[in-house]
Amino acid sequence: IQLHQQGDILPDTYVIDVDQFKKNAQMIKVLADSYNIKLYAMTKQFGRNPMLAKMLISMGYEGIVAVDYKEARTLKMHGINSSHLGHLVQIPQQLIAKSLDCKPQVITVYSLEKTLEISNVASKKNIIQDILLKFYQKDDLLYMNQESGFPLEEADSVIATIKNMPNIRIVGVTHFPCFLYDKEQGKTIETKNLISLGKAKKSLEVNGINVQQVNAPSSTCVETIPLLAKFNCTHGEPGHALTGTQPANEDGQCAEKIAILYLSEVSHHHQGRSYCYGGGYYRRGFLNNALIQQQGKKEHCQILAQDTSSIDYYLQLNGQYDISSPVIMCFRTQIFVTRSDVVLVEGISNGCARIIGLFDSLGNHIGDK
Repeated sequence: IQLHQQGDILPDTYVIDVDQFKKNAQMIKVLADSYNIKLYAMTKQFGRNPMLAKMLISMGYEGIVAVDYKEARTLKMHGINSSHLGHLVQIPQQLIAKSLDCKPQVITVYSLEKTLEISNVASKKNIIQDILLKFYQKDDLLYMNQESGFPLEEADSVIATIKNMPNIRIVGVTHFPCFLYDKEQGKTIETKNLISLGKAKKSLEVNGINVQQVNAPSSTCVETIPLLAKFNCTHGEPGHALTGTQPANEDGQCAEKIAILYLSEVSHHHQGRSYCYGGGYYRRGFLNNALIQQQGKKEHCQILAQDTSSIDYYLQLNGQYDISSPVIMCFRTQIFVTRSDVVLVEGISNGCARIIGLFDSLGNHIGDK
């Protein structure tokens, strides 16, 4: 609120408490180390932010997982090589050469054609590229428009075919999502996909593959690190846990604490309702409430249901509040699919808030405050 009133933060901005972000990251890393679990950090949730990505790498994270090729491109522009490529989104043919120049530790593949494309480019560059294979079984959980993978019953033939491709080395398996929060049970549990992942690992071993990586992403956090170890996984990919916005933390009881807020301000009134600037709404974010400050007092307010068929130019507030009053919200987000700004702030906990970075939702620096 102070930074907003000073004119340092505009509406439609995600504000990240860098100190708390680093505490969450360190907590996850220390526990993962104790279980010998490696971590690829996922940056899409907080806007592919290069400053935060560099912090995570300096803390000892194995590297960054780029969820798509554009994220990898953004990070590369800031001198950051992505360690895991191809999952969830495969690398377009035209970008394979540049992607291999980034020296990724692993690339996930789920078609023979894409694997051959990578093999051909790796051969021309005279390098060996390590890959992960994604297999699935009937009734696995595959999100709409993310359906992908080799059928597990075809594992033997898939592995045999890839083994004959030059300059490619199979080193492991992956799947998604492997863990999800179960609200009824009040905890994060394994999905059917994790069973398929284990079977895929055995298929590789039967076919003489030295399995170095069993990557089990989704919901990687303090709660699930022991589960990764229990199911003999080697790698996790924390994203929301870094900002404390994993689904399990809706009541604020997880080890990770909230490190992100969404700031807007009241724009206008219409028929007894207030409207604040939008741009950062995420339809899976479970946004319900806001905190509004007017005339020196803070008030709780209900956010009225959003129509997902409309663009979120504004968000509706249940009640009439002073125009230009700051509005604070907190909800699960994916900043990279929004139009929002991202402000990194240090010193919040000791009352000396200081902006250290201002970016757009895709990780591009947008100048000083």
